[in-house]
Amino acid sequence: MRELLEAVAEGTLTPAQAEAKLRGYVTNEAGRFDAAREHRRGIPEAILAEGKSTAQVVSLADTALETTGRTLLTRVSDEQVDALESLLAESWPDADLERRGSTVRLVTPAYKPPSLEATVGIATAGSVDAVVADEAHVVCIDGGVTVDRVDDIGVAALDRTLDQLERLRGADILIVAAGREGALPTVIAGLVETPVIGLPVSSGYGYAGDGEAALAGMLQSCTVLSVVNVDAGFVAGAQATLIARAVDAARM
Repeated sequence: MRELLEAVAEGTLTPAQAEAKLRGYVTNEAGRFDAAREHRRGIPEAILAEGKSTAQVVSLADTALETTGRTLLTRVSDEQVDALESLLAESWPDADLERRGSTVRLVTPAYKPPSLEATVGIATAGSVDAVVADEAHVVCIDGGVTVDRVDDIGVAALDRTLDQLERLRGADILIVAAGREGALPTVIAGLVETPVIGLPVSSGYGYAGDGEAALAGMLQSCTVLSVVNVDAGFVAGAQATLIARAVDAARM
């Protein structure tokens, strides 16, 4: 502790960085950021922007950058992205902003990303499912995984799936996102040896069109697969990254 106090006094460590090392989390006016989650769980905390004010999102992102060197944000609005770009311009000019759909990753030069010898395949049934798949995509990239992405191969025209079969079989883990009745993960799981994570999406309309039918269909799958919650792209990406880490360790 004395070394931490001396570092703060010398200006080589900020109070927030010291708090993160002592407590594992940092408290600011927007809430608490779990800076130690990655070391404890293997997956960093993501900031859910939906439901938070722009000021809260910026404050938490700033704390994440200060204590971990990067941050992941999900369900980010255009207004919040503009504010994050302003934050980087003012306080983190050397940092990069990467965006896929409504998911954003901020990275400073101080952050040294991992590199895993593993590939996660991500497939979407339709273009409308891409936004949820983007969450999984960004989490996998942040974890150092190679991502092989193929979109719009739903079962309404099965040839679109079969045309991509060799690519799908070449991945170490597959995340398959689908709305409507959620059939695509079940079909793909019956054609590959690769572990499949089904990602139900709240796309579609009519009876149970808010993702319930997709979730129920995947849970009732005759072929073997795992399933996450509706629109839980972050969870699917996190699970795939943890599996990829085990694959990488086995190959060393």
